[in-house]
Amino acid sequence: MTVFEVFFNTDVMLRAFPILIRGLGMTLILGTTAIIFGSLLGVAIALTRLYAIKPLQLLAIAFTDLARAMPVLVVLILIYYALPFAGIVFSSFAAAAIALSLVLGAYTAEVVRTGIQAVPRGQFEAADALGIGFWLSMRKVVLPQAIRIIIPPHASNCVSIIKDTSLASVVAMSDLLKQATDAQALFANPTPLIGAALIYVAILWPLVRLTSWLEHRFQRAYMR
Repeated sequence: MTVFEVFFNTDVMLRAFPILIRGLGMTLILGTTAIIFGSLLGVAIALTRLYAIKPLQLLAIAFTDLARAMPVLVVLILIYYALPFAGIVFSSFAAAAIALSLVLGAYTAEVVRTGIQAVPRGQFEAADALGIGFWLSMRKVVLPQAIRIIIPPHASNCVSIIKDTSLASVVAMSDLLKQATDAQALFANPTPLIGAALIYVAILWPLVRLTSWLEHRFQRAYMR
């Protein structure tokens, strides 16, 4: 057999394609869920770390440090396999979504914190002098300026999280990689894995280019 018959078998690819598409759907749903909840969690943690009382600030620091230090796979295994011993059971999708959201939330918290702290202190003082409340000044004055710094690295973190959705196959979630592995076993041919790899590249490469474009765009805007 030639290398094309083994790794690029057209007949196997055509039969496996519907299976891969089902897995792609689950991957996109998981990635979107993790990005939404991880982003919201990150903003909440960043504001807690910057403006909450000292004990809550310490908790926020501890969470971000631990979540960033632990591999996503370890977090996923703890949630899916360890928590049931404490009577807390999640489905494979829920466990993967929670794990990815927690990790993205930690990275987002650091990005948001850095963006807010980069806003000149005088902006806060000017808003306070005008009698603008904290939340209104944050929404109208601080965040619009911080967003230029936040978006590029946050977009990069989101791309990384989408790649990490492949780890959900460890807890038997029917994501793209799990479906490709099952298809490989079904057809006794590694072509479905190659197909899954090509699908990942087709999705992630434009996102990588978008991230690069955002970095250059906001860098030019910031330097004006």
